[in-house]
Amino acid sequence: MRKFTFLFILVSVGLTLFFSSSCMKSMSPEELKASVEIVNVDTKWVSKTYQPWPPKLILVPVISFQVKNISNKPLNYVNFNAIFKFKDERENFGDCFLAAIRKEPVVPGQLSKVITLKSNFGAEGRTLASFKDNPEWKPAICRLFIQSKGSVHVLLGEYDVSRKIDFKEPEPVGMEKKDEKKN
Repeated sequence: MRKFTFLFILVSVGLTLFFSSSCMKSMSPEELKASVEIVNVDTKWVSKTYQPWPPKLILVPVISFQVKNISNKPLNYVNFNAIFKFKDERENFGDCFLAAIRKEPVVPGQLSKVITLKSNFGAEGRTLASFKDNPEWKPAICRLFIQSKGSVHVLLGEYDVSRKIDFKEPEPVGMEKKDEKKN
């Protein structure tokens, strides 16, 4: 009786795994790329680290976008990977992986929420003004990949990272203004 119960459980688990894996069939790279359109792309540099003394500022590139579902099926379990590199260089300097579309699928014809991928590495300077002549702060690009339900990573496009910096250094604390001192 024990052998029969063990065999029954083993066959049940095997059939469950077989049918669940066949239901989660991954999309082909062509199907995946044809099911989405990347819209409202924005790129910029943001602060990763800032300290006023000793002066240190690390800026990293960011890409934000929305996904439009142009297929006839809901999009769910979609991951994105952004690879950042300086133009004309072979080596990547940063990346970001994000499991972006999970609980709320994007229905056909609709847009996703804004998806933001921020590089883990960037360029270092002393202050915001120091980036004007900083040789580490070169034109960069972002290669954007998509992946869903076990599919391979598919290149969606390559985007130039703008030279816009979304960071403002705080005003110095405890410094009197010249006009206040005269009064």
